Amino acid sequence: KVQRYLGVNRLQRHRASVLVHMPYRSGTVRHAKNIYVEHDEELLDAVIRTRWHPYENRPIRDITELFMVMRRVVNSDKSRLEAVTERLSHHDRLIVFYNFNYELNALRALEELIEVAEYNGHKHEPLPEGDKWVYLVQYAAGSESWNCTETDSMLFYSLTYSYKQWEQAHGRIDRMNTPYTDLYYYVLRSKTAIDLAIFRSLKSKRNFQPSDGVLDDMLKRG
Repeated sequence: KVQRYLGVNRLQRHRASVLVHMPYRSGTVRHAKNIYVEHDEELLDAVIRTRWHPYENRPIRDITELFMVMRRVVNSDKSRLEAVTERLSHHDRLIVFYNFNYELNALRALEELIEVAEYNGHKHEPLPEGDKWVYLVQYAAGSESWNCTETDSMLFYSLTYSYKQWEQAHGRIDRMNTPYTDLYYYVLRSKTAIDLAIFRSLKSKRNFQPSDGVLDDMLKRG
């Protein structure tokens, strides 16, 4: 088991002395837009007040599970899928990032409207080749190690806790060989304390940590 590292500063200086920095001028412009969606305020208040798991019909075990159930209430609102559908009226090809399986199950309803492919822990389907499609990508599985220059548009169905995943996901369409100059990023957000706290961390280039202190503040504000 590693207990500590020696000479870290010296190693970092040596690394800095041999690295060759190759700056390049980006030819793209990122346009980010927050799209505010609804949530079931009554159900969220009931979960906070009763500590009851409405999806499994049992008491909530602990504070961590309470937070996850609160997120599910917020992220499951039908207005999110409606927002995706509305974006598809403006963009023929759209990459959608999501977190949880229940979000994927909701997003699969888009198959009735448009060609859909998936990139997650169970499927690694290639990008569709048609003129109109949606590519559903799970953060942990597909936020890096692949590129797409066939579209200029990306939508974040929910927020990730990881700043690295957040930034890497943006880069999937922001490539040196993209034919697009303007890139469009849409972020679905509710006006709950949950989404506010997570987004604040990402904007500060930090991972979100659902510590007890943060959760206590959220429970006070709803």
